[in-house]
Amino acid sequence: MTASLIDSIGWTLLHFTWQGLLIGCTCAVLLDLMRNTRPEYRYNLACAALLACVLWPAAELTMRLHDGGAGATAMRLSDQVIGAARGGDAGLAAWLQDQLLWIVGFWSVCAALLALRMAAGLAWIGRTGSAPPAGAEWQARTARMAAAFGVTRTVRLRVVGNLDSPLTIGWLRPVVLVPASLMSGMPADLLEALLAHEMAHVRRFDYLVNLGQNVAEIVLFYHPAVWWISGRIRIEREQIADDLAARHLGEPRRLARALSELERLQFSAHHLAVAANGGDLVERVRRLVKPGRQALDWKAALPALGLAAACFSLYAHAADERAGATPTLATTRPVVDFSSCPKPVWPASSLKAGHTGTVTLGFKVSESGRVTGSRVKASSGHVPLDEAARAGIMRCQFKPGTHKGKPAAAWMEMQYVWSLTD
Repeated sequence: MTASLIDSIGWTLLHFTWQGLLIGCTCAVLLDLMRNTRPEYRYNLACAALLACVLWPAAELTMRLHDGGAGATAMRLSDQVIGAARGGDAGLAAWLQDQLLWIVGFWSVCAALLALRMAAGLAWIGRTGSAPPAGAEWQARTARMAAAFGVTRTVRLRVVGNLDSPLTIGWLRPVVLVPASLMSGMPADLLEALLAHEMAHVRRFDYLVNLGQNVAEIVLFYHPAVWWISGRIRIEREQIADDLAARHLGEPRRLARALSELERLQFSAHHLAVAANGGDLVERVRRLVKPGRQALDWKAALPALGLAAACFSLYAHAADERAGATPTLATTRPVVDFSSCPKPVWPASSLKAGHTGTVTLGFKVSESGRVTGSRVKASSGHVPLDEAARAGIMRCQFKPGTHKGKPAAAWMEMQYVWSLTD
């Protein structure tokens, strides 16, 4: 990875700590206000919140990698949030900048391990999907149920020995896996109720959404808000499937009895599939047997409101700082000694190709006046020109900046114009 790419990814990951907190708090408050609405509405809200968790850092990373000035300007406003949170601590941003390589490296390793775990789960699904089929009678029941749910795809029914609950895999060629213990030990009417629940997942393409959740959890694994929002999506999804199954059966209590049977089993945890035992089974059974309005949980709502207000206040403070004088890390800024700063050497390949452009550099001047780090904030469009400018600034000597009368490290910014004409 180039230094500019590491910087862009690193700062995007750091900024998502407060972005995810803001999204999570907002989602928590809205879900609590919508506690008595249909689960479809809460499900859509939670999905929108998880999508925002993915799109916000993706948009910021795109702006950071963008060569034009518009992306850099928008990025600086986001940078001000950390500056406001520092409360004048000049060393925090510089320390974080120095740790970006380790931060990005740790994130990459953990994301890769989680991706391997997901790949292993998909391999298990592929193997289990070829399990022995159920009997002709149950396959015929499944086909009739699929038609009643409006599912036009062929739904296959497979019997698996090492499974504790029915679950659905696939979307183009969906397969419902049923434990062998349930096929032999559960009454047919209760097993049919569980199959109706799984058919609701097939109808809604929940398997695809679940895969998207797993991808979001891999990329943003380090933020608790992502896991909480994803968990709420699974809870609401199970309630939606329960409602559809109960409506199809015409007997909510039959589905409740079937779920009560599952409660006594040892549950599996194949999160890449959509299982009938997802969510809180006790709460699902209570909801089916005795639905009612839920009271407002102020203990959960008030902290969420406070956190959301703090995030909005922090962002507003950052915007105010941006509108005023530009904050600096030191009381006096470093001053370059031009006699020690030779002109960057034009790369031969770029000179031959006639490459031109303007590169914007950010660089750190230490207490001794030496440049100890640099990054490309806006590329010239040509990597050799960017790297030549970085090499040139590293040879410059500065009079160090000061903070409270003492030499202090500071980050600065400069532009270098590569032009073939004087």
